[in-house]
Amino acid sequence: MRVLMLSWEYPPVVVGGLGRHVHALAKHLAQQGHEVTVLCRHDAGTDAATHPTARSVHEGVRLVRVAEDPTHLTFEKDLVAWTLAMGHAMIRAGLALLRKWRPDVVHAHDWLVTHPAITLAEHAGVPLVATMHATEAGRHSGWLSQPLNQQIHSVEWWLANRADALITCSAAMRAEVAHLFELEPDEIAVIHNGIEPRGWRVPAETVRETRRRHSPHGEPLIVFFGRLEWEKGVLDLVTALPRIRRTHPGARLVMAGRGRQAGPLLALARKHRLVRAIDFVGHLPDKDLVACLAAADVVVLPSRYEPFGIVALETAAVGAPLVAATTGGLSELVVDGESGLSFPPGDVDALAQAVRGVLDDPVAADRRARRAKARLREDFDWHKIAAATAEIYRTTERGDHPDLGRPKIASGNAFTT
Repeated sequence: MRVLMLSWEYPPVVVGGLGRHVHALAKHLAQQGHEVTVLCRHDAGTDAATHPTARSVHEGVRLVRVAEDPTHLTFEKDLVAWTLAMGHAMIRAGLALLRKWRPDVVHAHDWLVTHPAITLAEHAGVPLVATMHATEAGRHSGWLSQPLNQQIHSVEWWLANRADALITCSAAMRAEVAHLFELEPDEIAVIHNGIEPRGWRVPAETVRETRRRHSPHGEPLIVFFGRLEWEKGVLDLVTALPRIRRTHPGARLVMAGRGRQAGPLLALARKHRLVRAIDFVGHLPDKDLVACLAAADVVVLPSRYEPFGIVALETAAVGAPLVAATTGGLSELVVDGESGLSFPPGDVDALAQAVRGVLDDPVAADRRARRAKARLREDFDWHKIAAATAEIYRTTERGDHPDLGRPKIASGNAFTT
């Protein structure tokens, strides 16, 4: 099939798990013989003079990276306007593409590409498939109290209700999307994220060197990796660290990632006198991250909101013991006592207890890690995921879509109304 994907991130422009998902899906679809074009963007803050719209083929996938408009807009301060400007650039590039090439399906990834995806699908007269990777209400525990929250939610609602087929990455996410956007759950397909089978081993000496760097005297080593955002539970993890150190003196924490909570995390570390016990290492290249995970005694994923949790798969691929909150998709990936240890999201005492459970019994922790790794090939293989997605493309028909009005915004918590 001829597939036109739209994504606001695609390697090397990666903000979170969405970029890695789209990259792997596009690559595996191309390997299976489909003709895949991905419409994406250059890094934020560039413009047409420094980074003009570029076309290339990489790993069998045709990439069209659009240039930013000349307007002075920044992602951080002008999110909606910046997104609309990106959409305009994608529409122009997409219309130029459609003059000589017509896809069989358009696949939109998340709300930021809603406008160009709907426009190009309608212009080409083909079905629109959408994958909802997260929701604004979910990221804010159900509250849509600010204008920006409401604007994003309404665009998500539009995409979910306009798409001819809808995909989520977990059953938990399907239930969330169905509730928030007034859809029937059985109309939404669940296709998990996947994990590549290679690239998860590093030389033993590299692992030892990483361990010496972060745990110079053999102290227990805890690792978190991901975006430093409130919904990732990073503040809970730092709050739990003094409790862990009471029973495991000297325990150290590596925080790998960037985000808006970097400043508050450092302030919290100072409050608890943990500055020397925590290494804030920022975003790590893949090889350094794998070495860090392999050196860890335990990897902790304390998310308060997690639609899927690809980081859990990456931890399993390395073979590191895992502790994870029972949040969203994580509860489907980490089976407590079998493939890791779990705790209720936001429960700092339970988080600390679960980490102690790993540190106190490394033999059992290693056994759970091996079970987690064994699941990857069977349940999270990208070849199977690409085939399942292609079947969605094949069976989706273009529907008749009336114009939609604005959705109602919950005045209270969106998950309880």
